[in-house]
Amino acid sequence: MKSFSKIKLICLLAVSIFYSCETNVEEETVAIEVCDDEISFSSDIKPIIDNNCIRCHGGSGNQAPDLTTFENISNNANRVRREVVNRTMPLGGSLSNNEIELIRCWIDNGALNN
Repeated sequence: MKSFSKIKLICLLAVSIFYSCETNVEEETVAIEVCDDEISFSSDIKPIIDNNCIRCHGGSGNQAPDLTTFENISNNANRVRREVVNRTMPLGGSLSNNEIELIRCWIDNGALNN
């Protein structure tokens, strides 16, 4: 009989732990980022690329993609966004959160030549 009571107690504890974990899960909130549509390629984005990317992505003989011109940057915008936001680029360096957000927003806003 004692064995049956122990099993009952263990089951009761297991159910209560499972239930409490299930009902006390915090809901994730998704922050909606509002991007400034005044971000400029020439004054905001190009300096970041020139200072952090060109040493490896500067064209002939360097790593692909070539990020020396607006057209090349624009053609590779999704790749640039992914690598920067995931913090896999730049190799051997890092961008500030503000620089990452500028690049992300500029690309999300259409990667305009402004």
